[in-house]
Amino acid sequence: MESYEMLGIKFHALNEDELIEYVHQANAGQDTKVIGNHNFHSLYLSNRVESMRAFYDRADLIHIDGMPIVWLGRLFGHRLNRSHRLTSLDWLSRLFSECEERGYRVFLLGSEPGVAEKASERFLADHPKLQLGCYHGYFDKSADSAENEAVIELVNRFEPDLVLVGMGMPIQEDWIRCNVHRLRTKLIWSLGAFMDYYAGVKPLPPRWLGRLGLEWLYRLFSEPRRLWKRYILEPWFIVFLLFRNVIRR
Repeated sequence: MESYEMLGIKFHALNEDELIEYVHQANAGQDTKVIGNHNFHSLYLSNRVESMRAFYDRADLIHIDGMPIVWLGRLFGHRLNRSHRLTSLDWLSRLFSECEERGYRVFLLGSEPGVAEKASERFLADHPKLQLGCYHGYFDKSADSAENEAVIELVNRFEPDLVLVGMGMPIQEDWIRCNVHRLRTKLIWSLGAFMDYYAGVKPLPPRWLGRLGLEWLYRLFSEPRRLWKRYILEPWFIVFLLFRNVIRR
């Protein structure tokens, strides 16, 4: 598995088969593995938020979530292609099929109250034998809070093999980093708003747009008030990073 660095971030180049195989390897191991992902938003945050950098330093695997990272990587001479873009909406069903087949226990943590339950219903309709637990992400995430203690106890009591965290960046990354040592699981994965899409809370972008690198445009028009800064302003910071990199060279 090849790893690359550019503009202050690091990531791995792997395809869907390799990603799923990593899950199986993690479940066969002894240590808890942490998986993260990079897109333009996380690139921006990693260069501005210290806790995000600390999370990626801890992560064992960092996959690409979005064609813009692939394009940017090519600009830096990295050997990347479309198969290296691994957005969860494209492979989550396959992951759950293999978890169902192998008896992995999966816990979903995040989104608003009720959303995780709706997403779970959708997943179980397609994968009826999947062992699935869930809880929302609206609790006091302070390390020493009673609510945080209760959530950790809830997750551990379920005895999951995988914990999929969807609280949005950088909240989910910071929570994982602060609590990974307390969770009894083989793998913890930051996955963003995947539950919102499967629960029908947010409109699911056509998958062909993602392959073209235009999924961000669909999301911007779907949620302009929430996402305009991310998709209109943050790319200019990336341009600044590119310019600074050229000057330094």
